[in-house]
Amino acid sequence: MMQFAVRQAGRFALGLFGAAVVTSMISAVSMPHAHGLAPFLEAAGARLLAFAQLDFGKSAISGLKVTDELALRLPATLALVLAGSGAALIVGAPLGLLFGAGPIRRAAAPLMQILAALPVFCAGLALAYGAVHLLHWPVSVNLPVAASAPVFSGDLRTLQMAAMPVLTVGLAGAAAVQLALRRAASQSAAEDYRSGLKRMGLSAFEIEWVYAVPQVIAGLLASLGEIMRALLAAAVVAEWVFHRPGAADLFVKSVALADWNMAALILFVFAGLAFLADFGGRIGAYALVNEGKP
Repeated sequence: MMQFAVRQAGRFALGLFGAAVVTSMISAVSMPHAHGLAPFLEAAGARLLAFAQLDFGKSAISGLKVTDELALRLPATLALVLAGSGAALIVGAPLGLLFGAGPIRRAAAPLMQILAALPVFCAGLALAYGAVHLLHWPVSVNLPVAASAPVFSGDLRTLQMAAMPVLTVGLAGAAAVQLALRRAASQSAAEDYRSGLKRMGLSAFEIEWVYAVPQVIAGLLASLGEIMRALLAAAVVAEWVFHRPGAADLFVKSVALADWNMAALILFVFAGLAFLADFGGRIGAYALVNEGKP
């Protein structure tokens, strides 16, 4: 277990370093003297050294430190991703387990591929249309939501306005969750140990509960990085469509306005969240399927 954890920690650190290199190159685009290959690489190296000193520069739009602006916007995005991950589990987990069964999997696979390929942008617009015309809920597709408006609130109007972006993120996460569970359940169903355990006298329930369930959960944990990337990508779309003032929306605007320092920092934070989810998920999956082993 310790050796595996050390390897995964090295993998995590290497991933963060790679993200820092890429984002330093993005940030270097904003430097006026970075024209030509050699000056650009020199500027990227200078930005990477500044990143190591936790100096991420200033916003080209507001003139403020990008870390200060991100600190105001990031909590809203994290709350949206957290709420969306709950919706993703509620929707995706039953579908993944249901469609992991052999006959159902073969029949439903084409349909699930079509639904999973549906752009998040289209799903968000469809949810907004249904909320306005069917439920008569307020949906902020024209006016920005106040920066102080929380995702979790006891106010009914605020909850209704937050429901659509949360569901948009949740549906994207549910697609990733059901895919991970369907893949793990399919792999578990094909394992050779099942026939041996049946000959030993174990019932189908005992085999599923004692052996298959931990394996399927481990498969889900091992895919946490993939699920986190789906949630973050959906948060970018949801915040843009529904005018939520989070870090994901700020990333879109920063790219559009060529605020490369801000875009680089947000991209680095998002990459770090994905790498962290992948690291924790892999450790949890290994511990679950190797319980009791050193």
